[in-house]
Amino acid sequence: MRAITALLLAAGLLMAPATYLEPVAHAAPAGLKGPLSTRGRYIIDEAGNRVKLKSGNWHGSSGTWTGSGDDEDPANNTAQEVGHRAPLGLDRVPLDKIVGDFKDLGLNSIRLPFSNEMITDSRPVKGLTANPSLNGLKPLEVYDRAVAALTDAGLGVILNNHTTSTRWCCAVDGNERWNSGQGTDKWVDDWAFMAARYKGNPGVIGADLRNEVRRDTWNDVNWGWGDDHDWYEASRKAGDRILAGANPNLLIMIEGINWTGIPTDLTGHERPMLKPMKTLSDTLVVSHKIVYAAHFYGYIGPNHTGGDGLGGGETHDPRFRDMSRDDLFKAMDERAGFVATTPDRHFTAPVWVSEFGIGKDAEGKDKAWFPNMVDYLIDRDLDFAYWPIVGFQHNDQGNQWGLLRYDTDGGKRSVMDADDWRGPQMRRLLDANGKTGQVDRVRSWSALDGKHVTHNASLRASNDWDSGANKVVCPDDQRLIGISSSDERGLCTDATEGDLWKPGTTAVKVAEEKVTTDWAGGFTKYQCAEGQFMIGYSQRGDGMSAILCAPGRIPLAGAGRTLWDDKYDQRPASGEGGDYAEGHIKAQCNADEYAAGIAFSWKFWRGGHPDALYCRKLK
Repeated sequence: MRAITALLLAAGLLMAPATYLEPVAHAAPAGLKGPLSTRGRYIIDEAGNRVKLKSGNWHGSSGTWTGSGDDEDPANNTAQEVGHRAPLGLDRVPLDKIVGDFKDLGLNSIRLPFSNEMITDSRPVKGLTANPSLNGLKPLEVYDRAVAALTDAGLGVILNNHTTSTRWCCAVDGNERWNSGQGTDKWVDDWAFMAARYKGNPGVIGADLRNEVRRDTWNDVNWGWGDDHDWYEASRKAGDRILAGANPNLLIMIEGINWTGIPTDLTGHERPMLKPMKTLSDTLVVSHKIVYAAHFYGYIGPNHTGGDGLGGGETHDPRFRDMSRDDLFKAMDERAGFVATTPDRHFTAPVWVSEFGIGKDAEGKDKAWFPNMVDYLIDRDLDFAYWPIVGFQHNDQGNQWGLLRYDTDGGKRSVMDADDWRGPQMRRLLDANGKTGQVDRVRSWSALDGKHVTHNASLRASNDWDSGANKVVCPDDQRLIGISSSDERGLCTDATEGDLWKPGTTAVKVAEEKVTTDWAGGFTKYQCAEGQFMIGYSQRGDGMSAILCAPGRIPLAGAGRTLWDDKYDQRPASGEGGDYAEGHIKAQCNADEYAAGIAFSWKFWRGGHPDALYCRKLK
């Protein structure tokens, strides 16, 4: 299962140099296909209709091996289920049959985990007795066949980087972070390879960047600190690499932070999930592509690892199954649901609960938790992916969690069988469509952070337009509308006028004062020329260096006003866009304005940081 069960010392695993294989041919899918994008809290298709992900997890390619002994020995695989480094169940059921069973459940998409090791693993797969044509292939080639079978059947596929090494997840096991056992650049390269590999298959709809990012033995993961453990920066690198060229059709699924701290009653510890996104959300080089993800199980909790006993990291914190219905909903809203249910903010996005599940043999609090979990998913109208779809059974004994459980001869037990109490709950979840049809257009907001490194979310602007300075630049379909006096934050929007940048023109750097109106007396003013609007700015240390302007596709010469951010916030009373720089003073134009300049001073110990924002009416 997914909980952190212990904090034990684990060594990282180094990866061999990449030697990649060519993808196999496939037919065009007739069902769910991309490119998909997002509109506010919903995923939409090219026609603007809502697409709700009703997914399941088909694990195995990322590993079922527990880390010691022969990986083909059931005793060395979790729940004695041997995946043979391939999607689970292919030793028991023909590939087309198992995919057909997925469809019969009512699923429309599959989260398909893989390990980085799988990409270069040259050891031939064996043991897939129900699919003998797959034996002798490399794990990546088997993964190819699974992708093709799923998409040919009309099921959407979300690629999921689950682990670095091919082994069962998730504890302190050398797979805690994207750069556990490998460098960040290697991880990003692997993602570019996997995304490009399936670029020609519109049934591959998403890239789920990493599973359950969490603390290792010595270090916590963080969100926005700018170091090697910064999941915010790493996820942005991978997302940008995918969207900038490898496969711009994909949705980018970003799971929050699964665990921080040492789980004892005497030390701080938490399961933050998506909480950090409230004040610093991801912004990628293509807008409307981010889906945030979270995992919920009854046996874990907001501050509970899910482990049992002192050695398993158990504390006296409540698990989700211990909570009342109201407290459970509140806890899940605080950690994930708010991202979807809070409109008109920089963090507003679809939420995909990409793991949740329960065993047929559950009792007591666990059994009571599951209907509440289903109620929550329906009430909040969230996308979901059950864990796992496939499990093993013999005479209905064995691992009880799978929606479909197969015997050695292919005999099947289904969650929809009359004796499975989970069936009615799953049926009403799968039948609950929530919002359907056209999704109304909404304005978008995006946050920028240039404190540690350049954050250039533009494909049109040069990445190094102010060499040596840290830069923040909005996506090409948005304009800068807010700044911070410190920490080099920014807020972008497409409100009122949508994409404002005139086609065929280039951005212009302004690093000297050229103004016709003294809108900030006694301060140095960098201002865009008439007809241009700000898309970014740069700093050297804490001091201003330049602004970046783009020509407008409509006339821009509206009335102006000055917002000072040297003493207190000046932002719209509505709070539109959200707090994009918590703890820092901010200036933000109204939604019917554009930012046209920044004023600053080096006098009186001001340090050259942005002190004023010049806002002008769009019309």
